[in-house]
Amino acid sequence: MQVTVGVDFGTLSGRAVVVSVADGTQLADAVHDYRHGVLDRTLPDGSTELAPDWALQLPEDWREVLRTAVPKALALAGVTPDQVIGIGTDFTACTVLPTTADGTPLCELPGLAGRPHAYPKLWRHHAAQPQADRINALAARLGEPWPARYGGKVSSEWQYAKGLQLLEEEPELYARADRWIEAADWIVWELTGAENRNVCTAGYKGMVQDGVPPSREFLARLHPGFAEFTAKLDHPLSPLGAAAGTLTARAAAMTGLNEGIPVSVGNVDAHVTSAAARALEPGHLLAIMGTSTCHILNSEVLAEVPGMCGVVDGGVVPGLWGYEAGQSGVGDIFAWAVRSTTPAEYAEQARARGISVHQLLTEKAAAQPVGGHGLVALDWHSGNRSTLVDHHLSGLLLGLTLDTRPEEIYRALLEATAFGTRMIVEAFEHGGVPVTEFTVAGGLPRNRFLMQIYSDVLRRPINVIGSEQGPALGSAIHAAVAAGAYPDIRAASAAMGRIRLAVHTPDQYRADAYDQLFAHYRELHDHFGRGGSDSMHRLRALRDTARLEENR
Repeated sequence: MQVTVGVDFGTLSGRAVVVSVADGTQLADAVHDYRHGVLDRTLPDGSTELAPDWALQLPEDWREVLRTAVPKALALAGVTPDQVIGIGTDFTACTVLPTTADGTPLCELPGLAGRPHAYPKLWRHHAAQPQADRINALAARLGEPWPARYGGKVSSEWQYAKGLQLLEEEPELYARADRWIEAADWIVWELTGAENRNVCTAGYKGMVQDGVPPSREFLARLHPGFAEFTAKLDHPLSPLGAAAGTLTARAAAMTGLNEGIPVSVGNVDAHVTSAAARALEPGHLLAIMGTSTCHILNSEVLAEVPGMCGVVDGGVVPGLWGYEAGQSGVGDIFAWAVRSTTPAEYAEQARARGISVHQLLTEKAAAQPVGGHGLVALDWHSGNRSTLVDHHLSGLLLGLTLDTRPEEIYRALLEATAFGTRMIVEAFEHGGVPVTEFTVAGGLPRNRFLMQIYSDVLRRPINVIGSEQGPALGSAIHAAVAAGAYPDIRAASAAMGRIRLAVHTPDQYRADAYDQLFAHYRELHDHFGRGGSDSMHRLRALRDTARLEENR
């Protein structure tokens, strides 16, 4: 039996799966938790404090996934290295890092371990929002054409905003960074020994459209030293599903695989999942739901949809326009509710029954009628990725009384994320990009009550991916294409992908009630997000000033 290995590098851990090339059967998986997780308070030395909105990671944590999860998955699957015909990887994005010309991360150079800007910036690093604001303002003033492909605004999460922040705050490190590279491409460099860049991250996060990045003249107007920034990114782009190279002897020793097997071109965790969910056809929207949600949609139509994260030719599958949208906080918001709004007695109840507090709150919330809590929330605890593209917005909960219970707050937050998704779906359709089918993947779809809320709010049947390891399965599918087992991604997806159709269907009565709640959500969304009030921005500025003064 021939197999491929898919490795998914997430926010807190990495996972390896071993998959049958013939039919996509998952034979085994193994997880490795990053020892350092997300660095958002201090560097590993414990003394170098990070400013608000920072989020960093360690490359060594990623290497440990290759050293531990891959060999463990092979052992659990009971397969030998000779049976593995290829390996594929995916990563969070935009997670980007500065390196030397040979790919060494700056944070691993002598004397730089205490410099925050030497580390990889995780996708949820939002401290470059002022730089993103300036990029957007200048592009609008000059009438630049490329922002239209990103719904009119680029994000603080992306390569150029983070690169400009590096230049302005640590010009010495900016000068030492020969390369500015997505982690999705860096991990492939580690495996093959040669730099490679993929069309997905280049298009969505690096603002390359029709093969052309923003001009040198535009960058110089942002900062004279930024004019040559593109040189740190410049490299021929490889199509998805292609082989980036072959496994080096060093990487083979690290992973327990055979030297010389094909390594597929890097990809983004959300985008690669489309193949795993058989969601490649035009109009089939895939929502990958975890700590955040990413929405991926292929179309034959090129349109300008306000607030989208991007539309890229071949960004998901060659031959179609791939659209991306997203919500910066979803599972993270539910976790916040458990940490911050749940009394000790609820934790005791959950422990006595042997269930999680999330499960307890879900049970209690499910017993309520739609609208029975009298609440509506905005799901902006990590800012708004789509359609407002503003990471300095914040969460809001309206309607609290002295009788409000924790499960009511919890339910309002579940509903808020569904409302946020509805805003995105409606933006697509109003922009001329039809959404004909809706599928979910990730960890959150295991919560059936949450998925029923989404079905009712969206008034659509919801399909569910047939694998709990969507990104890793997608990477394994791409590895099969890179190894030549299938002619293209569509054929591999049809054979190896998994989907369960119409698992959740809308209830007319609840859907009508949710329409009323959604009207309140839209009113608050537009008031705080579209200029009715800038109080969220002013409160954040006040917070940041107070924290900086406290740290002096």
